[in-house]
Amino acid sequence: MQSSAYALGLLASIALAGCTTTKMAPASDAHADHATVTSMPAAQASTSLPPDAAGAPARLSSSPRHGEWVMIRTPSGDSLHTWVVYPERSTKAPVVVVVHEIFGLSTWVRGVADQLAADGFIALAPDLLTMKNLPSGPDSLVARVATDSIRTLKPDWVQKSLDAVAQYGMSLPAAEKKYGIVGFCWGGGVSFAHAVHAPGLGASVVYYGVSPQTSDLASVRAPVLGLYAGNDARVDATIPPADTAMHALGKTYEHNIYAGAGHGFLRQQAGMNGANMTAAQAAWPATISWFRKYLGS
Repeated sequence: MQSSAYALGLLASIALAGCTTTKMAPASDAHADHATVTSMPAAQASTSLPPDAAGAPARLSSSPRHGEWVMIRTPSGDSLHTWVVYPERSTKAPVVVVVHEIFGLSTWVRGVADQLAADGFIALAPDLLTMKNLPSGPDSLVARVATDSIRTLKPDWVQKSLDAVAQYGMSLPAAEKKYGIVGFCWGGGVSFAHAVHAPGLGASVVYYGVSPQTSDLASVRAPVLGLYAGNDARVDATIPPADTAMHALGKTYEHNIYAGAGHGFLRQQAGMNGANMTAAQAAWPATISWFRKYLGS
């Protein structure tokens, strides 16, 4: 019951660095640690994990869950093309907003949303580059254009747009009035920044995204879980200051660093001689446990 793929999307830019969050200084080469979007072979399929990039098309085409495209209006008057996936359950479900990488709203990101629905959540994955009118085509083609376009988006616009997506999700008849957010790489930084921005957020999960400046963390109310790769020094350097500040402020912040894994390990599960798969097998259950603990099951 899936709609045809709309390969685009990217989250709003939080600094000049591709994986940077609010007010963070840009990295000198923000995506030197990214591998090519579709270069790795598919990892062994597991229905308890999101697919990797190579396995996402097949997972989506065979999914029994209902997915659909909707247009969501933002406070600025823009409309975001958003992929929504519903769980198969008889009771109302919490909402999770999925923030994609710098590569855009790819087939893989839609596969992550489908897995969240399989785990019991209503998942919404917005294309934050909808108004940029990027060319349609394979994920690898769109990614090259998206990585430039994302730098033109303003952080405040990104966060207010995510507010609109969350409000839309919670207004659905099948939804509970509570939501979480999860993001990857650049989107991981955005998901941490959303905890700074949104007082109504229920939980945030950060996949290998940089942390906000410590001076911004006093406004965080939602519990934050950080999931990081051991071979990702640029991002990992932002963990200790955030950890110290969050705990000094009495905030809930937990993090795991997976030894030997590389940046983007959930998308590239076949990489790093098995370390990426090991990381994915630990990180995804931690993600679902976090959301169930703070949003309900």
